[in-house]
Amino acid sequence: MTDPEKKQSSRAHKTLIALLGWSVLLLGMVMIPYPGPGWVIVFVGLSILAKEFEWASDMHDFVRRKYDEWYAWIARQPGYVRVIFWCLTALTVVITVWLVNGYGLLSSWFNLDIDWLSSPFVR
Repeated sequence: MTDPEKKQSSRAHKTLIALLGWSVLLLGMVMIPYPGPGWVIVFVGLSILAKEFEWASDMHDFVRRKYDEWYAWIARQPGYVRVIFWCLTALTVVITVWLVNGYGLLSSWFNLDIDWLSSPFVR
């Protein structure tokens, strides 16, 4: 393989890593407020990017430190603060499902004919 071919192959590899890493990272960021693996996916995206980009490795370490600090902070809080946090998380999920018309879809499947279940974006 000649030098220009190596450079082009390296550039294509770096571009592929960037596209994959950013896709995974953005998916994880969207999933953060919801129960499930949002933060895990964020860290996977940063790990993919860190294979080619030094800043991503630094960002991974920084975000992981902040996540651990937040987790320790929430664990130290009284029970009512944790309950409020989880209630706000549940409310975020319920509102999002409503906005993307999840309840309207169920209403139509089961012929419930309840108008307010439909998202305001679908009406």
